[in-house]
Amino acid sequence: MAHEDKIKWDNKYLNNANLLEKRPPSKILKEYISNAPSNNALDLACGSGRNSIFLAQNGFSVDSIDISTIALDHLKNLSANLDINPLLADLDSFTPDKSYDLILMINFLDRDLIKRAKEWLNKDAIFIVETYMRDKANQKQNSNPDFLLKSGELKEIFKEFDIIEYREFYNEPHELYRMKKSSIVAKRL
Repeated sequence: MAHEDKIKWDNKYLNNANLLEKRPPSKILKEYISNAPSNNALDLACGSGRNSIFLAQNGFSVDSIDISTIALDHLKNLSANLDINPLLADLDSFTPDKSYDLILMINFLDRDLIKRAKEWLNKDAIFIVETYMRDKANQKQNSNPDFLLKSGELKEIFKEFDIIEYREFYNEPHELYRMKKSSIVAKRL
């Protein structure tokens, strides 16, 4: 496990209690949850689990992966009666032992992980990605550009998929900084 990443994310949750506050699920997930052909899902970099909880409340069996023990412990406390399997893992080396009908990556960007995760989808399965973009109007200008999308980049990443929805927009008001985001709903052919 990437020890530095684990420490970084655990400290982020310890020092920013608002990151563990209840928040609504991603809008694009709410809109497109019904496009998944079945009910097994993988939530990559799930954080405190707002999207995993939403999926489980809507009949999904969810594997929720994160590197932060703090975030996963919080998720475990909130999801005792839900079909959620919280897994502590380093996403640089994680490989599941099954395939999925829905994979979700929200507010996290790892291009290599997306490439690997495409192979974990069943035929006709859905991949939803929503994360931050490079933009002059972003309030957090010191973000690492490696973790920010370029305009239209998700469409290129998923060019061999059926793109159901693509958006560029400003993030939700509950987030710490106003940032431009991009999202995609892509179906594996």
